[in-house]
Amino acid sequence: MVEAVQGCIDMLAAGSSALPEDHLQATLVGRVWRPGIGPSVVTVREGIVVDITSRDLATIRDLAETDDLAGRVRAASGVAIGPLEALLANSDEAGRDPMRPFLLAPIDLQAVKAAGVTFVVSLLERVIEEQARGAPERAAAIRGDIGSLIGSDLSRLRPGSAEAMQLKQLLISRGVWSQYLEVGIGPDAEIFTKAQPLSAVGFGATVGLHPISTWNNPEPEVVIVVNSKGGIVGATLGNDVNLRDVEGRSALLLGKAKDNNASAALGPFIRLFDADFGLDNVKSAVVGLEILGVDGFELRAASDMAAIARPPEDLAQAAIGRHHQYPDGLVLYLGTMFAPVADRHAPGKGFTHALGDVVRISTPGLGTLSNRVGLSTEAPPWAFGAADLMRNLAGRGLL
Repeated sequence: MVEAVQGCIDMLAAGSSALPEDHLQATLVGRVWRPGIGPSVVTVREGIVVDITSRDLATIRDLAETDDLAGRVRAASGVAIGPLEALLANSDEAGRDPMRPFLLAPIDLQAVKAAGVTFVVSLLERVIEEQARGAPERAAAIRGDIGSLIGSDLSRLRPGSAEAMQLKQLLISRGVWSQYLEVGIGPDAEIFTKAQPLSAVGFGATVGLHPISTWNNPEPEVVIVVNSKGGIVGATLGNDVNLRDVEGRSALLLGKAKDNNASAALGPFIRLFDADFGLDNVKSAVVGLEILGVDGFELRAASDMAAIARPPEDLAQAAIGRHHQYPDGLVLYLGTMFAPVADRHAPGKGFTHALGDVVRISTPGLGTLSNRVGLSTEAPPWAFGAADLMRNLAGRGLL
């Protein structure tokens, strides 16, 4: 595990491709904005982006509902848009030409959900946020107190088990029980709405921080694609942008901390499950994070999906089933173990973003998602919704 994590960090430092390492074998799908046409379903074939939009594959949602997804994509006819490198370059909002194609988030009508507190490290940090009441200068002292009471080796504790319930009672007796410990080791997973359908941003886009926040961080995550029947059909990368100070003040502010303009990034592509890549690859993935600041700040870290407390299929079942249907499917952020604690701007303040930070999230099987940090109030507004998509597809004869 240690070697794999260090290897992922080294890969980020050396510069990694937007595509998976084995991209020639991978079945990739995504979405591209084509000026004068609109959003188009695409795949990548030997470095060329190909538009495969048709009446049968008008949306990513439609694709996710079909049988043999990978086979359908490989067999689909299409129109070459251009080299991937050209689209990646034009997807960077800083220098984008709106009259040329660029990447969008690789989903459309799916609900955008997220699982919280799925790793021990993030569990402890959420407890610390709650105790700090949104004040980063208090975090270091609280971290020591919480660590001495709880410890950090909860990785073998199965949420909801008898052992977990015994620990719960012990912590209650010591006066340190938390709502975050409830969802971290209790029987029920935390599943929340991260963003609205069609509001997520893609590769190269600005990711938005609410301007009231002064303590925030990226959350690098693997995101699974789930169809309306509950089947997991693929995966991509995501940045679950997080406002630590806002959520730390009150868990009832979760919506304000999590769901803002440009606060959910996904991409660059969905890798569909096939004979070469599946859920076992997701479970064994090592996810790397790189932050490059305009002030010269650099941070590199990696987390191992093998350390997740709840398996991805359990999280999917907590989100969709007889208790809750999603007729257009959903994507589910699986959570992160990245907990930035190193001071950046001042001693005792911990890590927080600076505007202009470049955030790169990478894993060999899914490629690299890259975004630049800005304010949600200054990022391009979300202006293309479901009604716009339906009118666009109808006008193209695709409905």
